[in-house]
Amino acid sequence: MNILPQEQEAAGSLKPKTEFVISHLAKSYGKKQVLTDVDFTFEEGKIYGLLGRNGSGKTTLFNCLNSDIDFNSGSFFFRTEGKTENVKSDDIGYVLSTPTVPDFMTGREFLRFYLDIHKDKIENPKTINEYLDFMMIPQDTRDRLMKDYSHGTRNKMQMLINIIGRPRLMLLDEPLTSLDVVVAEEMKDILRDQKDGRVIIFSTHLLDIALDLCDEIVLLNHGRLEPIDKLNLDNEDFKEKIIEALRDAGDE
Repeated sequence: MNILPQEQEAAGSLKPKTEFVISHLAKSYGKKQVLTDVDFTFEEGKIYGLLGRNGSGKTTLFNCLNSDIDFNSGSFFFRTEGKTENVKSDDIGYVLSTPTVPDFMTGREFLRFYLDIHKDKIENPKTINEYLDFMMIPQDTRDRLMKDYSHGTRNKMQMLINIIGRPRLMLLDEPLTSLDVVVAEEMKDILRDQKDGRVIIFSTHLLDIALDLCDEIVLLNHGRLEPIDKLNLDNEDFKEKIIEALRDAGDE
């Protein structure tokens, strides 16, 4: 039941495109420089694969953008037809690699609670079952406590809240890494349907996932963002250079 994306396309087709701009962002922890000079422009309507090895600073970047941690210098903002505006908390949806949902509630209770407290902000709300159908949450799961949900179903619930909130920027921190093949493919389809009218940045250390899902790929390497031409990945020397940059070097 593809009910949400169609509305987004209709609503967003006549609006000018918005860009999300990160300008010379830097972050260090003591003497350790994690983000040196992150400078990049992301276009609305695309999924960007943020590639980087473990420890490269992907989560640090997301935490800076979500205002969970302070950064040393730089800025980020939205830009539409040359006009800039600050990023507000409601503009950002952040999906963590480890789903954070209340274990003491059922999926239906959690969704009802979220809809109740955000009822003044949700445009054209659907029924609870319509939302759960959209995310392909099994019928026999909806009234069970979420502490008993699989990792994939908990991830879907976390994603659903962010979709309903309709943020202009979605930050997805390794959301598919621990999912089985079926759930991962379902999540990819949902993300593809949700990209119109927003910027989606999808972090991963897996090149194959980025190639399959993302419209554009950027590499976070040595504290900077570098665009990657997907066509160059047919060149074995170029591909080996990217793979070398993605080799693990400890946790962030």
